[in-house]
Amino acid sequence: MRPSKNQELIQAMAVEIKARRRALELSQEDLAGRCELDRPYISLMEVARKQPTISVLLRLAEGLEYSLPEFMKRVMKRYQHERDASGLR
Repeated sequence: MRPSKNQELIQAMAVEIKARRRALELSQEDLAGRCELDRPYISLMEVARKQPTISVLLRLAEGLEYSLPEFMKRVMKRYQHERDASGLR
């Protein structure tokens, strides 16, 4: 797979996954169980090394107790904040 052209977006998602998991007081293992994923996959997503498919995004959102639209809204808010902070548009 080719690397993403938008690493900032992948990073925003990584930060949101980790922040929400911690807010829910879940370990990576707990979240993996909720999402029916392997713990290393969760770990790689949290450091922006893996990009989830749409089906994984849905399971991830549910595991984080979000609807998919709410999850993506939060990711986009983080993404836009980072772009604004760095002077990008």
